[in-house]
Amino acid sequence: MHDSFKALLPLIIPEGVSDYFEMPHYSKDDGRLDIFLEEMNTVPEEYQGNKLVSKGFFEAVTLQDFPIRGLQVYLHVKRRRWLNQDTDKVVFRNWELVAKGTRITQDFAAFLKGVSG
Repeated sequence: MHDSFKALLPLIIPEGVSDYFEMPHYSKDDGRLDIFLEEMNTVPEEYQGNKLVSKGFFEAVTLQDFPIRGLQVYLHVKRRRWLNQDTDKVVFRNWELVAKGTRITQDFAAFLKGVSG
């Protein structure tokens, strides 16, 4: 990944998203830019007191974003899930809580909440 592209990422994706997601790769083909985002393995604030183990990701969901320089832009978002070893239940980040305390917009938080089911 080119460092210059990573530096531009916060200008391309919705505000605040780069605080929680990293971009393992992207691809650019005929008139299309695909940006792949994976949620970082940082314990959600609401589970700070619990012992969590990462259990991978939910299936990726694709969101069409605003075009850039004539390219159609698609965000492929993979949300992380954790096993809460204290309760033996799978947990994930509460995006409504994140939206209240950060720059992530309510609309993007609602999208992230919706993709987890």
